Amino acid sequence: MYHHVKQLMYTVNVGAPDVRFGNMLLEQFGGANGELAAAMQYTIQGWNCVDDVARRDLLMDIGTEELSHLEVVGALIRMHLKPLKTNREAAEADPLVTIAGGGGLNLFNSMGNPWTADYLKITGELDVDLRNNIAAEARAKIVYERLIDHTDDPGTIDTLQFLMTREITHMKSFTAALESLEKNPFSIGRLRPTPGLVDQYFNGSTGKGSEGETDMRGPWQSNYGLAPVESQVVGGQGLDIEAVNGKLPGEDRGKQDSARTTSTAPEKSELVGQVG
Repeated sequence: MYHHVKQLMYTVNVGAPDVRFGNMLLEQFGGANGELAAAMQYTIQGWNCVDDVARRDLLMDIGTEELSHLEVVGALIRMHLKPLKTNREAAEADPLVTIAGGGGLNLFNSMGNPWTADYLKITGELDVDLRNNIAAEARAKIVYERLIDHTDDPGTIDTLQFLMTREITHMKSFTAALESLEKNPFSIGRLRPTPGLVDQYFNGSTGKGSEGETDMRGPWQSNYGLAPVESQVVGGQGLDIEAVNGKLPGEDRGKQDSARTTSTAPEKSELVGQVG
């Protein structure tokens, strides 16, 4: 059940409307990293999360807050686009929003492309979805930073600062939820990766570049048990593809399968890939 309260989560005040900036703001309304995408992603993940009622509640809490953020962004956009309804010169700056949307909101991004469910990252695997959500909040935070950098209106800046700050709050919650599963950070799903092959870093970019770059070394090649291997193209051994021999069940699950479930959740023994 949803219930709408006629009060914004954050009060929006705009001093001087800026139609072009209002168009930029549409990116956070109907864009890939916008509030609608976040609200739908977390809410649908929550509806799918029948195997963990606690983290389902987390997803529904934040998904609902994102709808509130969408309302705030919408109010901010409407205020900046107000001249489209009354000023012909301003209207000509954005014919799509003026003619198709009446100078108001619609599910377009800043380039006029329609919102699509392709923006959503939903796998039905809780830890994977939580990782997706952490990344989504990080992307949205950067978008708000860049929007703040393109306006001088104090009320607009304060609104965007509020929204940007909440992205970090949500990152903290999603990260805490992921950590509380107590999983190996590289343990994904139910099938184990092939030993040996999983620890081989393939040095696929070699030689000296036109800007003076050469082969570099770093922890991305050696930490977490990794070791570099050279391509056969440059005389190396290549990846140990002979090690692949069928599927390997028994991946570490942490606490992911021990949470309280909903009444509609399947039995653990019925799950595909379940061992034991």
